[in-house]
Amino acid sequence: MANYSITLKPVYSCPADETPEGVKLPEGWQLAWHQAETYKALQNPDIDVVFNTAMTGDGKSLAAYLSVLQGQDYAIGLYPTNALARDQEMQIQHYIEMFPPQPKPPRVNRLSGPELEIYAEQESLKKGSAIASRSSQSEVLVTNPDIFHYLHRGKYLLPGKENPDKLWNRIDKDFDVFIFDEFHVFSAPQIAGVLNTMLLIRATNRCKKFLFLSATPNDSLLARFEAAGFRTHVVNPIAAKMYQFPDDAAAVTQLTQRHWRPVARAIDLEFISLEPTGQASETWLKEHQAQILAYFQSHPHSRGAIILNSIAAVKRLTPIFKELFAPYGLTVRENTGLSGSTEKATSLDADLVIGTSTIDVGVDFKINFLIFESADAGNFIQRLGRLGRHDEAQKDKPFQGFKAYALVPNFFVGRLFEMKDAPLATGQVCDRISFHDLIHDNYRSINSFEDYYRKWGMVQSADILLSLKRKELKSQYKDSCEQFGADCQQVFRQSFGKVFYNINEWKQEWGKEKKGNPIAENAKSFRGSSPLLCGLYDLTEKYAGDRFKTYELPGILSNLNIEMWTKKAFLDELDATAQRLGEPIAKGRFRHCLGFMKLQGYREERLNWTFTYPDDLQPVADAWRVQVLRGVQVWQPDNVWIGSINRQLRTQALVCFVVRKPMREVRAKLQLPMHFQIYPISDAGSVHDASAPYAIAFGQSALLLETLAYRVKGEGGELWIA
Repeated sequence: MANYSITLKPVYSCPADETPEGVKLPEGWQLAWHQAETYKALQNPDIDVVFNTAMTGDGKSLAAYLSVLQGQDYAIGLYPTNALARDQEMQIQHYIEMFPPQPKPPRVNRLSGPELEIYAEQESLKKGSAIASRSSQSEVLVTNPDIFHYLHRGKYLLPGKENPDKLWNRIDKDFDVFIFDEFHVFSAPQIAGVLNTMLLIRATNRCKKFLFLSATPNDSLLARFEAAGFRTHVVNPIAAKMYQFPDDAAAVTQLTQRHWRPVARAIDLEFISLEPTGQASETWLKEHQAQILAYFQSHPHSRGAIILNSIAAVKRLTPIFKELFAPYGLTVRENTGLSGSTEKATSLDADLVIGTSTIDVGVDFKINFLIFESADAGNFIQRLGRLGRHDEAQKDKPFQGFKAYALVPNFFVGRLFEMKDAPLATGQVCDRISFHDLIHDNYRSINSFEDYYRKWGMVQSADILLSLKRKELKSQYKDSCEQFGADCQQVFRQSFGKVFYNINEWKQEWGKEKKGNPIAENAKSFRGSSPLLCGLYDLTEKYAGDRFKTYELPGILSNLNIEMWTKKAFLDELDATAQRLGEPIAKGRFRHCLGFMKLQGYREERLNWTFTYPDDLQPVADAWRVQVLRGVQVWQPDNVWIGSINRQLRTQALVCFVVRKPMREVRAKLQLPMHFQIYPISDAGSVHDASAPYAIAFGQSALLLETLAYRVKGEGGELWIA
């Protein structure tokens, strides 16, 4: 099948007609239209929630923090990845340095899970006290939505000894604006968590503002806010026609003279048609490595990125490209979830960075060459948006054009270029908005799990409601409790009576004498906790302090060469390494690991494996509901260490949802996200079958899958492919 090329026009953003009253800008600066409109909306007392849907690279961060830079507000910035949080912290500091000085410049502090743990230990504080200390010393607190979620659930306090509102009441009062960046990457459980927290803040603290930054509008979320009575406002430059796409140099000159500024440069985009198999992209890159090097040789000062779906593929490709590029003085680095912090910190300054989703969510880096694969329409647009944001990587060394290769399945190329009345033709010139619409219309869309909110969203609400009704808070929050309860039932379209009945049923099934309620605990969590997480000591990592990592068991079984290790030996080595380096290493993330291993390398070929269950799975699947199972194990032939893992795994109480259909069929039919935790499983009667006849999802994925059960329960209907 032939490959096809198109050209994407540059994008220019409209300036504001005037600077909003009271705003002081650095000399020579002018706000974009969307930045001024966002500032005005946040200052408007009749607006609670603001959505800014400006395109990637159009300065949404400045729009978010403009009121802080004027000395008017305190803000909490919530970022879905630590890499993005670090990037934004530096960006905010840059704004502070550039803007007219205030009597007291805003203090910026960043707080992640590992940093919180280390800070608490160094200052001899409990985590709750550490959060209170950091937040009280900040006009801008940069953190992640996980910490924000759990501090509003009392996780960092001593149960029964400290009031549940000790942290959140103070923090919610101190800060004026709550900023949620890259919100489109959140799935239904995280959105439900944010909704519950916002309803709590509104019920207990008035006059707070919430700002959502995402290039992808979410009409469903907007409708939920409006159902709850939030007064919303959308700043949408596309709908307002505040972007232009010039065709030639003369049009660019005209826009520049009118102070329109470039958001994205023109891109030559080539579609590489591949068979939809696991290692097709990796194979293409190996076969075309000389072509990739030639681009850097013929375009001096280039910087590039290769963004893939698989960490293992990145790990296998990086040494190949390092060896290829080194003789020409060109550097290659990696950036994945398994890359150490030192490698990540230097990766974006390399001539070529090879990474996964850790670099495609919001982080601003300067490249003119991009190769990427994608799993769905949103993922495609997000990754392409990394390219063309800057004219140069180094001062006075401009890029010579912008080139992208999209590694995509052949059916997608067929829809775009080869069908009758195909929407694109090779050589065509497109504007970004029309092109994005074509991608959404023709590429795979993932499930939004709309039924999750009604089924599971109010389990979090119930937990908050009970905390507000505790005797030490009951009188203080009487009115707030009533408002919160009414709002939750309106937003989630469910009654508290039904929710509390379900929670009690799950507890009864788990056993009154047993501690906890695993199903409810998964529903109350933000991202869910994985029962399959393992501790890794990465022998391939150069810097000793970065060798201690976590990774999911399925990924280990498929792609890693490992040696089993004991928990004691692992933690002893961690302590010894920290002492040698003279710097702390957070170890709280290893507390609940299933096993501990030494990572020796990455397999060239993915290995097959399956989960197994010792009894008949048919009754479990026929229940069509989330359950807690014990006895799940792993089958993988010729694996010498699997017995050690199975001894631990079979005793685990796993929150599961089981479907009597092969895993691949369930994935395709339900449009599940790329990294959705669903796996093949066999039972006593099917362990010798060529392929596992059942699929199993764990934890939060099990809850999500249950909301779609009606789509696979019947045998009718066509299989949804792509």
